[in-house]
Amino acid sequence: DTGFNVANSLRFNSGSSDWLNRTPSSTTNQRLFSISAWVKRSKLGIYSTIASVFENSSNQENFGFLNNDKFQWQLYRDEVVGQLTTNRLFRDVGSWYHILGVYDSANSTAGNRMRLYVNGVEETSFATDSNPGLNQVAQWNKNALHQIGGGGTGSGGDFFNGYMSEFVAVDGTALSPTDVGEFDEDSGIF
Repeated sequence: DTGFNVANSLRFNSGSSDWLNRTPSSTTNQRLFSISAWVKRSKLGIYSTIASVFENSSNQENFGFLNNDKFQWQLYRDEVVGQLTTNRLFRDVGSWYHILGVYDSANSTAGNRMRLYVNGVEETSFATDSNPGLNQVAQWNKNALHQIGGGGTGSGGDFFNGYMSEFVAVDGTALSPTDVGEFDEDSGIF
């Protein structure tokens, strides 16, 4: 067995304040997009942001793990206008998780405006399930600071601790899990 090499991956160490950032030159679709990443956590019990957008302290979006090891996707525009916080805990530091968030605020079904998939299966059990209003613009794709591996401030913070691979953000498309991953035909595992 030669093992498996994961392409396009990075190791983030919160103690080193590792993170990536970019500010798009213009705002694109803030009503329909998808965010996907393969992540493997290496430290539990800390805020650990996969991706975020920071315009200012009143306008931001965070996509990552909380200090209680739940996953949260929160959109804040002067107040929380959308939030999914799982009941599920993510405490397996030996496994990779595939996380997919789909934002579609034009969807007529409120419960389908923010959708979260883990390892190819849609999460349906949430501690907080607060969907945005119809056509609510998100922070993602705004001409503002976008961060991978950190968030919460304009200088990182809440740094991700672990491995991240194949981070993908797609503008204007609601992806399905099989668009960015696949199930193993032998084991059935994503």
